[in-house]
Amino acid sequence: MNFDEGSHPAYTRILEDLAPDEAQILRLLAEGGPQPSVDVRSGLVPLKSTSELVAAGLNMIGPEAGCRHLDDVPAYLNNLFRLGLIWFSSEPLPDPLSYQVLEAQPEVTAAMESVGHTRTVRRSILLTPFGRDFCALCLPGEARQPDPGEDGDASG
Repeated sequence: MNFDEGSHPAYTRILEDLAPDEAQILRLLAEGGPQPSVDVRSGLVPLKSTSELVAAGLNMIGPEAGCRHLDDVPAYLNNLFRLGLIWFSSEPLPDPLSYQVLEAQPEVTAAMESVGHTRTVRRSILLTPFGRDFCALCLPGEARQPDPGEDGDASG
C-alpha cells in the first residue's frame, strides 16, 4: 500500500502486524464508537483499598466485531494498545443501556457470583486520535465479511 506524504510512516508496519481479528476490532471502534467494558470488584464500597479486583476488562468487543478467535480478544486488545491505536479509559460511556447488556453476559455474572459482595466498575475502550487517523486511512469503508454460517446473499 502506498501512502501519501501526510500519512504516518508506521502505518505500513502496523498493517503488516495486525491479525484479521484485530482489524475487525478497529473497524468496530471506528464505526461503532467507544465500547463498554467493566471490571468486577469485591466489596460494596467504591474504594480501591477496600475492594479486590475479581475480573478486569470484561467486554463484548470480540462477538460484536465478529472475531473468529474469541479467546484471543484480550491479547488483541493489548496489542492494539501497544501499537497506540486504542485506549482503555476509566471513563464510562454516557449510555447506561450498553452496560446493562454487558453486565447480563454469562462471563460477567459468573465473575460477580464467584465471591460474596461484588459490584461492577464501568469503563470504556476507544480509539486514540492516532487510531482514528489510522482507521480512516487504512480501513476505509470496507464492509465486514459475513460469518461462514451466513449465506452472503443480501437480497433477503
